Amino acid sequence: MSQAHVEQILGRLATDEAWRERFRRAPDDALDELVGVASLEISATERQALLAMSPETLDAFAAALDPRLQRLGVTR
Repeated sequence: MSQAHVEQILGRLATDEAWRERFRRAPDDALDELVGVASLEISATERQALLAMSPETLDAFAAALDPRLQRLGVTR
């Protein structure tokens, strides 16, 4: 249960298009897998906040953090 764990999950979603797509299709499953793969602990409140992110919010966050998207002109 730490802010660092939430940031690690957000960072992964922002910089990995495959994970971002998985999260869009099945947020609960993708989040469970991300938490398990990285051996992270998140609280129920943190989980709820992550799952409440809209696709648009996630895309905007990814565009701001992932310079590869900016170089390719993918940002809006």
